[in-house]
Amino acid sequence: MYAGLNNKVIILTGAGGLIGREVLKHLSSNGAKVVAVDLKEYESDADIFLTFDVTKTEEIDLLIERVIQNYGRIDGLVNLAYPRTLDWGTKFEDIPFESWQKNVDMQMNTVFYINQKVLEIMKKQKSGSIVNIASIYGVVGNDFTLYEEYGGTSPAAYAAIKGGIVNLTKYLASYYGKYNVRVNCMSPGGVLDEKNQNPSFIKRYSEKSPLKRLGNPAEMAPAISFLLSDDSSFITGHNLMVDGGWTAI
Repeated sequence: MYAGLNNKVIILTGAGGLIGREVLKHLSSNGAKVVAVDLKEYESDADIFLTFDVTKTEEIDLLIERVIQNYGRIDGLVNLAYPRTLDWGTKFEDIPFESWQKNVDMQMNTVFYINQKVLEIMKKQKSGSIVNIASIYGVVGNDFTLYEEYGGTSPAAYAAIKGGIVNLTKYLASYYGKYNVRVNCMSPGGVLDEKNQNPSFIKRYSEKSPLKRLGNPAEMAPAISFLLSDDSSFITGHNLMVDGGWTAI
């Protein structure tokens, strides 16, 4: 059990995703009151499940209002939502500028807005912890040999957005630290998703990784719980790499 997660009110966006479902389970098992947020509800251990679109500022406002009405506070926030356009993954030279703009708006700007609104509540509380989700590709360059065999690629906007989130997190940690509010990142490496990943990608990624495999979704959850918990009370502005050693080589 993580110290100080019991009865903490934690907003989890992207609760229906591959990692989100595991984070929800892990937080709930450690006694947190999880406010799960996604476009579609599913049966879960969430204290409340809200169907909101976090790419719309007015729905973020309603989400926060609902949480404060129900609990009177927000102890934690996890930004796991991963909205993207249908042409996500287009090769760099073929990306329409409008698509680039929309993805930055849906991902980067959404993280900015929900952080801004929640941090002002935490500032008044003089407590709180936020975990923004970044990526190995917000820290290091892409290895495009992983995609050669099947002609795939890694989205350019993903690298720009995740890199921006890493440094935004450091800025916010510095800005709000004096109010006893912590802001950190968790950066996953490759996470196994056999339904949506080419076998060639899985093979090549595993060969390069020091642990010789991709991560499992459940392996991402404890790191997020840790950063939200009182066990990490002296950690802020940090980007925790959960990548099987990918960024160590």
